[in-house]
Amino acid sequence: MVRLLDAGLEQLTMMVYKSGEVAKSAINLSISAFMNGIDAMEDVRDLSDVISSMTVEIENKAFELIVKYQPVASDLRIINSYMKIAYDFERYGRYAWDISFTHKKLGGLDECAVASNLMPKLVEKVSEMVGKSVKALREHDAELAKTLAETENEVDELYFAYLNQLSKARAQSKCVMCNLLVSRYLERIADHTTYVGEAIVYIATGEKISLR
Repeated sequence: MVRLLDAGLEQLTMMVYKSGEVAKSAINLSISAFMNGIDAMEDVRDLSDVISSMTVEIENKAFELIVKYQPVASDLRIINSYMKIAYDFERYGRYAWDISFTHKKLGGLDECAVASNLMPKLVEKVSEMVGKSVKALREHDAELAKTLAETENEVDELYFAYLNQLSKARAQSKCVMCNLLVSRYLERIADHTTYVGEAIVYIATGEKISLR
């Protein structure tokens, strides 16, 4: 017998999926613009605002399902996890906008004398993690979600190595500040992908794990 709650959960699922896709687009646009010296701040801000609005809608839908249908524990696990994931997607959007804002105000790699292959590697790893987190959510793939832990460790290693390079760089302070901030935002995005991964594992298996 199909429950009324099931239709509501399906709607909530689709809302979270769409939020993830918009969040992925915001990050990809932001980091691509940064790496190529393009000003995308306004477009990224618009996407970030859309994600924030979607998060509010997801929260409202979640509370509606709780109030209307008094879901059992397994349903509450899914609803609560979706709310957490929606928040993390909102953080994706916010950090994407932070990257674009920093680029516009301080300049990007095209204006910077800090020569390093670490930033492109950091960007590549974080972009990979964002894509995996959205794909794992769409497919409720706990095993894919768990692979985020290893990549997050790689991101941390790249981040600290890059900080070490920046500390020794003979470059304008504005240049160093820009790259310092952007690398930090990328590292934080990577952290949030692991939070999404943890929630996906919990949804799919009921197991609470740490991927950090």
